[in-house]
Amino acid sequence: MASVFGHGMMGYTLSKIIGQKDLKWLLLCAIISAILPDLDVLAFHFGIPYEHALGHRGFSHSILFALFWALILMFALGRKNKLIWFLVIFLATLSHGLLDAMTIGGKGVGFFIPFNNSRYFFSFRPINVSPIGIKRFFTNWGLKVLFSEFIYVFMPCFLILVVRKLSNTSLLKNSIIFR
Repeated sequence: MASVFGHGMMGYTLSKIIGQKDLKWLLLCAIISAILPDLDVLAFHFGIPYEHALGHRGFSHSILFALFWALILMFALGRKNKLIWFLVIFLATLSHGLLDAMTIGGKGVGFFIPFNNSRYFFSFRPINVSPIGIKRFFTNWGLKVLFSEFIYVFMPCFLILVVRKLSNTSLLKNSIIFR
């Protein structure tokens, strides 16, 4: 899995590029939603193996889970911005599995659970897999994870946010690119 920091950054970025400035709860929910699928590590404590549909990187990493979770939050919290809420929460939750499919470890991501229990990785896998547990994270291994996420998650998110910010300024709006 990517780390809680990389996942959280994806939720933050998605809420900023899709959401509106006045939706502070959306920002918080997007960050939490991007991290939420990793609660499935608790399955290990209940004897549920990794390969099980409810195991690590299983149903909580699926497209269907992202859809259900986005619908729940959209109806519970979306009020008059339901489409924005749905899009941000769905993409933030889905981004979790997408980042995990770009890691160098694990047994893949169950994108299509419960319809298909197969696990998938992308062919482009530059992110070091994060160790499970706080004690293991604050080691050299955790630093390698953060470095790979800095390059492949934080820098792209930062660039997207800068372009988004610049696109709202009159300087960029008046440029040849946006005419």
